[in-house]
Amino acid sequence: MDPKHISPLIPPSPEEQSEWERLADELALKNRALAATSEGITITDVSLPDNPIIFANEGFKRLTGYSDAEIIGYNCRFLQGPDTDPQTVAEIRSAIAEERECTVDILNYRKDGSAFWNRLTITPVRDADNKVTHFIGIQSDISERKRAEEALARAKEQLETVNRRMTRDLETAANIQQALLPRQVPAIEGIEIYWTLRPCSELAGDTLNIVSLDETHYGIYILDVSGHGVPAALLSVTLNHWLSPLPAHSSLYKPAANGSGEFSLSTPREVVEKLNARFPMSSHTLQYFTILYGILDTVQREFCFSVAGHPGPMLLPRARQGKALQFPAYPIGFVDHPSYKQHCIKLHPGDRLYMYTDGVVEARNADFEHFGRERLMQEIERSRDVSLRESLVNILASLEEWHGHSDFADDLSLMALEVH
Repeated sequence: MDPKHISPLIPPSPEEQSEWERLADELALKNRALAATSEGITITDVSLPDNPIIFANEGFKRLTGYSDAEIIGYNCRFLQGPDTDPQTVAEIRSAIAEERECTVDILNYRKDGSAFWNRLTITPVRDADNKVTHFIGIQSDISERKRAEEALARAKEQLETVNRRMTRDLETAANIQQALLPRQVPAIEGIEIYWTLRPCSELAGDTLNIVSLDETHYGIYILDVSGHGVPAALLSVTLNHWLSPLPAHSSLYKPAANGSGEFSLSTPREVVEKLNARFPMSSHTLQYFTILYGILDTVQREFCFSVAGHPGPMLLPRARQGKALQFPAYPIGFVDHPSYKQHCIKLHPGDRLYMYTDGVVEARNADFEHFGRERLMQEIERSRDVSLRESLVNILASLEEWHGHSDFADDLSLMALEVH
């Protein structure tokens, strides 16, 4: 060849040399970054048959256990195995066919056969004419996260199962507790009695009853167990049994003094003293209860009662101003030998007597003010001219209006009797 037709080698200018070195350094940095990342990165060529891998970084080889010779030139489907979800595979194929980005969680397999969860993202690469030439795949091992999610799902399922069981148990317990309340007030000639009990949760700590003791005497009690929920309800149910009308198993009776094997009525004072001896406050649970127990004599029209830490009754005479009766005394279980007293009220035609638990007077409004005994007495006075049942409805309506809504922090119990 004629030397004069050979182009002389023109060395690059200093500026060009600097730019080439910068580009070389940048490319070397990118190569180091691709090699150092823990994520697996692959590039496939869509122009070749079966869209094979043409590049795999070190992260992909560490993740899968395969070498370059086992990766380059092959489609990524060699990572699939017996438990790989076909729908997920179909989603990947659809994304490639539609030339769009796709992210899936897929169960893949390493060279040694061990399975791992792969968070796979594939992204199309387009040329200057917007034609897809390659796909970049990024693989992340999310097996630990998947195991944690599966463990969390199992724990959630177990909790839901336990919660359903507890809900059924609470409903059963609530039904049992409701069954122990007086379904129908005894028909007492000349005496009308109504009651209402609204628990603040599924199970109540309050309970009440009217028990026929003999032909002319009725036991009436209303009590409040400290706390809420299952512990309070269990003690409440237990107390219902101890205050039952079965003489041999009840605190309401005592063996007759003549040794005949028969029973006589325990006085209200004796009843609360027996309960105090039987239910000392536990140092572990600190559980106790308050009670008002009385005996209504339907012949003498007299109500004799004792209180143990419980609010006294409210008396509304037919033609005189009502008054709240208070008799301070220790709750049941507080001290070993408290001095309980017995009180008697002579009832006249038209007189009303109201008994309640402290959830009524301790209900708070938005300003944290208690409903209070004075306001309760005012509501009782205001309902003087309506029926006894309606008076209880009015009191509850006033409580809800005062409180601001129907969800209360404590059980609400009210019992009222009227002499005709």
